[in-house]
Amino acid sequence: MTQRPVLIAQISDLHIKAPGQLAYGRVDTAVALERCVAALNEFRPRPDLVVISGDLADTPTVEEYEHLKRLLARLELPFVSIPGNHDSREMMRVVFPQARALRAGPLNQKIEIRELDLVLLDSSVHGKPHGELDAPTLQWLEEALAVSPERPALLFLHHPPFRAGIWHMDRQNLVNAGELALLVRRHPRVQLIATGHVHRAALTMFAGVPTTICPAPNHAVDLDLAQLRQPSFKVEPPAFHIHSWFAGEGFGSVVTHQVSIGQYDGPHPFFGPDGKLL
Repeated sequence: MTQRPVLIAQISDLHIKAPGQLAYGRVDTAVALERCVAALNEFRPRPDLVVISGDLADTPTVEEYEHLKRLLARLELPFVSIPGNHDSREMMRVVFPQARALRAGPLNQKIEIRELDLVLLDSSVHGKPHGELDAPTLQWLEEALAVSPERPALLFLHHPPFRAGIWHMDRQNLVNAGELALLVRRHPRVQLIATGHVHRAALTMFAGVPTTICPAPNHAVDLDLAQLRQPSFKVEPPAFHIHSWFAGEGFGSVVTHQVSIGQYDGPHPFFGPDGKLL
């Protein structure tokens, strides 16, 4: 019997505000998260873990995190989180027990699920929109990847280490992407780098590794590749990612699926009772 893949759901950029408040005066991020949680709970087979890749809160305030905690209480799956540029490490430590258990400084984590390692990196810089992996984080990552070099690993962080072509987001990327690239190339067990921050799905290769941006459950950054508009957002169909890791030769393989949030027509069969294509 073929072994079931490890399924990691990734959601990102929740931007939860205090109860009753709208993001940018227009987007109800709490309702958006409720729909996302319902979709995660209904997904089959159930993911092994949910990774929240930053910007959990919006301002941030303790009230926002307490509201987020109540919303996530309905999630029937285990989850872990890392900060984004809208977050506060110390407030996350107050609200989330798994963050409280980590040492002072960046909220870096390593999690083992069967034959797979998940490495979560804190790229947040206090009070700044851009990302950076500080020296202690890079050293921690080097050591984390050097252990068990035969095990495949997936890396998660908030800030993309590559340009997506959206001018006002690209200037907020990971500023020391070159240092990350050198480190990743030294450790071929890294099979995927998964990020957030841009509120829309994207895929590229970085340091020889497939690298993704996760869409958001609420609003999307305007895909303005021609630099025609001021920084803007659109309300597009929300989604999240499912990363499926399959055991196999070498480090196995990873496939990323985009999962739409909401009710859509179907599923409908391709074939009738007689086995013929409809």
